[in-house]
Amino acid sequence: MKKTLFIVLLLASFSGKSQKSSLNIIPQPVEIEQTAGLFTLTKSTIISYNNASARSVADMLVQKLNTPTGFLLKTQEGKGGAIQLILNETNNDNIGKEGYTIVSTTKAVIVSANTTAGLFYGIQTLVQLLPKEIEAKAVAKSSWTIPAVKITDYPRFAWRGIMFDVSRNFFSKEDVKKYIDQLARMKYNTFHWHLTDDEGWRIEIKSLPKLTQVGAFRVPRSGHFGDRAIPKDGEAATVGGFYTQDDIREVVAYAQDRNVTIVPEIDVPGHSMAAIAAYPELSCNKNPKTFVNPGAAMADWYGNGTFKMLYENTLNPSDEKVYEFLDKVFTEVATLFPNKYIHVGGDECYKGFWAADEGCQALMKQLNIRHVEDLQGYFMNRLEKILKAKGKKLLGWDEILEGGISPEATVMSWRGIKGGIEAAKMGHDVVMTPTTFAYLDYNQGEATIDPPIYAGLRVSKSYSFEPVPDGVDAKYILGGQGNMWTEQIPSLRYAEYMSYPRVWALADVYWSPKASKNWDNFAKRMEAHFERADLAQVNYSRAVYDAIVKTTLKDNKLSLELGTELSDLDIYYTIDDTMPDSFSPKYSSIVDLPEGPITLRVITYRSGKPIGHLITLKRADLEKRASK
Repeated sequence: MKKTLFIVLLLASFSGKSQKSSLNIIPQPVEIEQTAGLFTLTKSTIISYNNASARSVADMLVQKLNTPTGFLLKTQEGKGGAIQLILNETNNDNIGKEGYTIVSTTKAVIVSANTTAGLFYGIQTLVQLLPKEIEAKAVAKSSWTIPAVKITDYPRFAWRGIMFDVSRNFFSKEDVKKYIDQLARMKYNTFHWHLTDDEGWRIEIKSLPKLTQVGAFRVPRSGHFGDRAIPKDGEAATVGGFYTQDDIREVVAYAQDRNVTIVPEIDVPGHSMAAIAAYPELSCNKNPKTFVNPGAAMADWYGNGTFKMLYENTLNPSDEKVYEFLDKVFTEVATLFPNKYIHVGGDECYKGFWAADEGCQALMKQLNIRHVEDLQGYFMNRLEKILKAKGKKLLGWDEILEGGISPEATVMSWRGIKGGIEAAKMGHDVVMTPTTFAYLDYNQGEATIDPPIYAGLRVSKSYSFEPVPDGVDAKYILGGQGNMWTEQIPSLRYAEYMSYPRVWALADVYWSPKASKNWDNFAKRMEAHFERADLAQVNYSRAVYDAIVKTTLKDNKLSLELGTELSDLDIYYTIDDTMPDSFSPKYSSIVDLPEGPITLRVITYRSGKPIGHLITLKRADLEKRASK
């Protein structure tokens, strides 16, 4: 079938060298050589480890294998097992700290690495070499075989992360651990935990109890986020929750066992409405009626990136009590998270309340600065000194570049890649996480199918992401991450739906060699993982099977252009108010639509069977999306 030009270009834009292996591993290993034969896992198979520090990895593997196989597999120290986990006695420089090798034959499987992290990633690949039934939640029937292979694998980037927002909607520690477990299996090593925002403060700070007593709860509301009513006078705030410090320690330890570093985010000086609701004196206006936002509209947006806040949600940079507050917060945060980074937000900070505040104006005069925007630079430098005193490095969204930051600060580029390029050229370490490729709360396909959100991001677009821009020294690009904002995501089940398969695509981007990128190859592996996810009871989107509908309006003539992300789908459509099937017109080239009221209905088929959602659009809808 002739595909439309925009889809051909989309697929061709990242049609790199394909791996010859038929194995469906995500992320794609660096080198795979498949040979003849199979290793068969039986109830008598022993899993051995040659170093006591590798025992926990061996135990995890046994735990994963025993449920679906029904075997009672055991581990033993030494090198005598049919499956051997080997910590190298002599360092293998080729694979580094997180790499591994796998050699499987008909007689044995040997996973080798320099570190326990490498062994952990090795067993993730080993599990993917087994039949899909290994993902079952109960005993399943299968031939438990592993193909004979030689694999050498190591990551492209050191930072492979996912940000999870638990402020807009609260997720239990059990949900968080389950999500971390899923990410670790895709070889992600960083979990960016967005713990505070206008909609909730989620971490216990013992020296400031109101942060969770007040800031962790909001009034109950239903409906679309951004359309909800503000609290009524006297209305009880009953929705929310927070993590005790014991909860935090438990989740941190769980993540560490899976080689995942947790980076906490305390979002300041903007996005601080929940903190101000607890302690109104931290703001410029000190309004005692400040509330935790239940999902009401917070700002007027002007379309060019500028906005005006309707409610005060910024800390007062001229008040020394704010820095005393921050010192208390970060003293306790620093003791809970052993990694070197603390994310401090810094994004979307509205300066209007500062401009009207006498204390801020006096501070500007004292500092001899003319622009209120420069107060954020002052605030961030004060905050960085607080973090340094606790042995931590400041990490923030790309707005922290405004007003100046120290060379040691690390920048997370979210407003496209421009901020990351600027930061790297200034010598800052950068994590690339642009909206255009990595925002997991965006719709994944046809906007009329999924619940509405303000933008879209297809899995093929995520897969096409290249974190190192042209002209930038790669040594400053630590890696990248995907961001899961949860305004419209109230449950873990739906978080999974929005994550996958895009999280799988980004796993390839951050781990696998750039030269191995090939969309058709990834698509095959992705579909194999759909079947694994079904057995694992993990949710995911099937938007990749849906048609892509584009229109053009020229000289009052409306033209229709259809395409698909997958190359082997057929598209059928109707405009005569009938339901399309495989006997309807089959799309092959641009269609000039007739004048007058019409309803377009589109569906995709594969091998004679329907596979995508039915898309229904009236003429007015088609005209709205037309490119002129």
